[in-house]
Amino acid sequence: MSNGVNERFDFSAALPGLDEVERVHFIAVGGSGMSGIARLMRARGLQVSGSDNVEVPVLAKLAQDGIAITVGYSEQTADALPDGTLVVISTAIKEDNPELLRVRERGLPVLHRAQGLAMVLSGRRGLAVAGANGKTTTSGMATAALRALERDPSFAIGAEIVGVGSNSAVGAGDDFVVEADESDGSFVVYHPQVAIVTSVKDDHLDFYGSTEHLVAAYREFALTVDPDGLLVCCADDPGSAALGNWAADQGRRVLTYGTHEQADIRISKLTEHGWSGRCVLRDLDGEHHNLQVNVPGVHNLENAAGVVTALVYGLGVSMPDAVASVAAFHGTSRRAELRGEVGGIRVVDDYAHNRGKLEAMVRTGRHLRGEGRLIVVFQPHLYSRTRDQAVGMAAALDGVDVAIVMDIYGAREAPMPGVSSDLIAAAMTRPCTRTHSAEETVDLVLATARPGDLVVTVGAGDVTHLGPQILQRLEASTSTQD
Repeated sequence: MSNGVNERFDFSAALPGLDEVERVHFIAVGGSGMSGIARLMRARGLQVSGSDNVEVPVLAKLAQDGIAITVGYSEQTADALPDGTLVVISTAIKEDNPELLRVRERGLPVLHRAQGLAMVLSGRRGLAVAGANGKTTTSGMATAALRALERDPSFAIGAEIVGVGSNSAVGAGDDFVVEADESDGSFVVYHPQVAIVTSVKDDHLDFYGSTEHLVAAYREFALTVDPDGLLVCCADDPGSAALGNWAADQGRRVLTYGTHEQADIRISKLTEHGWSGRCVLRDLDGEHHNLQVNVPGVHNLENAAGVVTALVYGLGVSMPDAVASVAAFHGTSRRAELRGEVGGIRVVDDYAHNRGKLEAMVRTGRHLRGEGRLIVVFQPHLYSRTRDQAVGMAAALDGVDVAIVMDIYGAREAPMPGVSSDLIAAAMTRPCTRTHSAEETVDLVLATARPGDLVVTVGAGDVTHLGPQILQRLEASTSTQD
């Protein structure tokens, strides 16, 4: 599966309507995307169950929502499913999973999680957000804006929205915001009215195999947008801009946004003010509007411009209302999320796991650090990504004051010969420290950080658990000193 074709699923197949299904079972229901879709289907009145091999906190929340939960994968769980149960899985679930094997033996229908989400989306006005960088923040911002406009959207994104406390919900309005994940080619199933593509960059090459296959997938995604709809592309990202040009040549309606002088919706005078930012946005009529976001990083002003473009020219919101509405967004979990402060040391957590995200995080961190130092604890995610992006990741980390690089979090991949975090360390021009365990990493942070410093734990793996540990140790140290 290295040519951009997902041979396990037919993404062109017609999907059943929700009224044709009574019960749905999710294998690996604890994942951020899977849990959100399970909630949506339960909210639409279906009987929903799910299993996961680890008892993560979200399982208890799902149980409270009326979803039957089983911890562990087993043939017995599959045998207990009534005939006709629709089974939903993600690419992470392999064909040798014992529960899935028994499901296959029984002949129960199996869909990819994106297909399950597309079933819920059917009949609504979809706004899909795709791209290598920024899609969770951008889709969260679009959701918060539509909620502020009292349009009560449905949504399904990759992280909980601050102030909402969920990553998915069924709203009474017609709008449905979807984070469209390109990692396995499944983002072609949604057929939205409006789509935003924040960036097109070399990522997930373990699946696509080449840049050409990746670009072809984005082109297919662009053509799934309603012919009377709108594709919104970032003029500042070469890949997204090229996609927009190609789609326009196919007769599709395309608008671009960004700081580039050729952008249809252009932003200028970008400034940061602590955890917020401001800029001036020029619309298609040449009118100028003051835009403010309440999340850090100048890149989020670009994300906001994309959201405003989609709302105004795709969903019919007035420009003044759209510009005002994005200020209602205060972030999502694990995106420059402040976890706490003890003794003048702030601890932030961020999901950045590819070169582009890492560069944006470092720029934001350098602004937020103030007079202190920026200490970054980076845990690379996936062996293939580390192999392909080690030099770029190293260049980004060269911009921090103190870099700590942990071992690779392999996730779905087996180790690869010659591929380790040492590739990143060797490519850096500034010193960094390599660590090999959570305990060693926390000890090093405690020995290094001093009042005024900003510590950022970075990565898509279990590095996210270090922030609370660091804060707890700092609390204990402060109490001892008192």
